[in-house]
Amino acid sequence: MAHLNPNVDAPLSLRVDVNSQTLEILRQGVPEKVYPISTSRFGLGSEPGSYKTPLGRFLISDKIGDAAPLGSVFKSRLPTGDVVGEGGEEDLILTRILWLSGLDPHNANTHDRYVYIHGTNQESLIGTPASHGCVRMRNQDVAELYDLVPEGTPLEIVA
Repeated sequence: MAHLNPNVDAPLSLRVDVNSQTLEILRQGVPEKVYPISTSRFGLGSEPGSYKTPLGRFLISDKIGDAAPLGSVFKSRLPTGDVVGEGGEEDLILTRILWLSGLDPHNANTHDRYVYIHGTNQESLIGTPASHGCVRMRNQDVAELYDLVPEGTPLEIVA
């Protein structure tokens, strides 16, 4: 695996590979589970307002959505009470939120850009770049990931 940083030697870490549109759970640097994901349809970068997915080293700084039903809609990180399924043009934030904080100078604004790992109402697009900067997952997958990783878990996003 190329581009490994020291943080992947933590007991549990995550790695998003933009080229393969996958998220790996690593235990002691060894892949344990792989999920299909979607990163930004606008490309890669850390510019405010760009809707791009940032690269580099991150931590999961906040976890939001404990026990929310699959398909629960979040606005401004609060559950709206709505539960939806597949479909619609709007890029909804569903099920769980794993909020990222950047650890590198070029991605230090990630938390302020509201870049998350979250569920989606567009699961049919998982596996292709389709988001507005976040890392989208299938709702069942993000609920599972949420339960497996604590706040503070290191994450690396590579291309």
